[in-house]
Amino acid sequence: KVMLSEDRSSITSDEKSSSLLISDVRPEDAGNYTIVVRNRSGSAQHSIRLNVVDRPHPPASCPFVSQLSSSSVELSWSGPGYDGGSAITGYVVEYRRVDAKEQGDWNELTSQCKNTSYRVPLELDPQGEYRFRVRAVNPVGISDPSKESDSITVDNEDDVQEEAYVDVFTNTANSVKDHYDILERLGVGKFGQVFRLKHKKSGQVSAGKFFRGRGMKERAAARKEIELMKELHHPKLVQFLGAYDSRLEVVMILEYIGGRELFERIMDDGFEYTEPTSVCYMRQILEGIQYIHKKNIVHLDLKPENIVCVNRKGTLVKIIDFGLACKLEPGKALMVMHGTPEFVAPEVISYEPVGLAADMWSIGVICYILLSGESPFQGSSDAETLALVTEAQCEFDPESFRDITEGAKVFIRSLLQRDKRLTCERALAHPWMVSFASVDPRTTKSLNKEKMRRFLAKRKWTVLWSQFEICIPSVAKSSLPTFTLQLFCADKRLGPKAEQALQTLEQSLRTEPRFQQTLKDLSQPRGSTVRFFCTIYGTSKCPTSTTI
Repeated sequence: KVMLSEDRSSITSDEKSSSLLISDVRPEDAGNYTIVVRNRSGSAQHSIRLNVVDRPHPPASCPFVSQLSSSSVELSWSGPGYDGGSAITGYVVEYRRVDAKEQGDWNELTSQCKNTSYRVPLELDPQGEYRFRVRAVNPVGISDPSKESDSITVDNEDDVQEEAYVDVFTNTANSVKDHYDILERLGVGKFGQVFRLKHKKSGQVSAGKFFRGRGMKERAAARKEIELMKELHHPKLVQFLGAYDSRLEVVMILEYIGGRELFERIMDDGFEYTEPTSVCYMRQILEGIQYIHKKNIVHLDLKPENIVCVNRKGTLVKIIDFGLACKLEPGKALMVMHGTPEFVAPEVISYEPVGLAADMWSIGVICYILLSGESPFQGSSDAETLALVTEAQCEFDPESFRDITEGAKVFIRSLLQRDKRLTCERALAHPWMVSFASVDPRTTKSLNKEKMRRFLAKRKWTVLWSQFEICIPSVAKSSLPTFTLQLFCADKRLGPKAEQALQTLEQSLRTEPRFQQTLKDLSQPRGSTVRFFCTIYGTSKCPTSTTI
């Protein structure tokens, strides 16, 4: 767009200079500005970026009650759609009484809330009705209040009530195409594909996860994920809206999130990338995982691709993809054989019982990368990576962590250890997380984005191989994994535990290839797309080839 002299902007130029004056600058004025100078000999140009910092917008949703008792209320809400160009540092929570007995004014409960949830330390009148609202805070100022919550009446006969849920649907009579237009594909994974959807009547945009396979096993896995997602309702988690479950397809309808992956967002020009803003992101991730851990659910696939920004301008994030998540059952050990090599916990590799601590390991890896742009356990092959994870020796490169505080390293070490990892509650209360609560991010040093840029480029090349399965030889488990695990051939010396783990992995994987699922004859009409698929088990030291 070419700038012109208008109501709020004026351009003045002479033989030696040119100036652009913008009055009453607004958020929509933010962006890149380029000046081009031409004469008979040629031209020159220079670009600058304008960031407009303001108070944040109000929180995007009114507070809703996630837990209610006769003595306290736990509130949750969604952060603002726009943070004002500067990271959100906290929230102000307000309440008032609204029943006929007493009509109160708005009162401040706290101005020190650092999360998008808050337990009200208040003795509520069992016969009273209350409403709540929230304001967002950034270094510039405080936002206008959010919309008010619904009236809340405390029932002292039931000490604890069930959490509030969004109404969801399961449609077994219709196809998703009956109600939605299927637009572009957003992504593809091990379990299926995700498309952007638009409701034919309301125009509402959603995301549709189309599960691959029509067999009993695939449909059971899809229904397991659907049942689990029905339990989850939190501002830091992607919201499940409903499902279509018919003989021909299983489709899960999810909230559409318009932003990009967090690490990609960090690379934007003018985006604030500092240690305090990194704390802000880690806090949001921990809040979301804390919620599912309270329900005894473990995610088991936390990685950068599954942390996405709510929109393309703000700093709010959500956790997505619960395809590998499991609910822990009392007295029953959970053993899993899947994950992503760089982010999987050591107990998964050794096929030991896993618990909530497996997610905390992955959070530690994400934090390490967020601050340094380097992966703490990445090797030259999957085998080397798994061996390094098994060894569980976390080191901090002096150059990569030159501008990072010692508190951050202590925090990461407390997560990347074999035993006694921090819980979500302890992580949120860690001195490193608390120390940046009142720091103005604009006064701190920006981190170098170059290593993060290289990390992202490498991840793009390896994302197709990010899912793996580990099968431990036993009487009950004799099948081998469905991926080729490269043999370790790097010069880097490993500790005894890592070498032993590597040898075990290599030994279990050496076998001749065999077909677990073979090609089948197909008859398709002319002009259609034909897909041949087979699954091969087994690897060897010798180069392998597949010919069709």
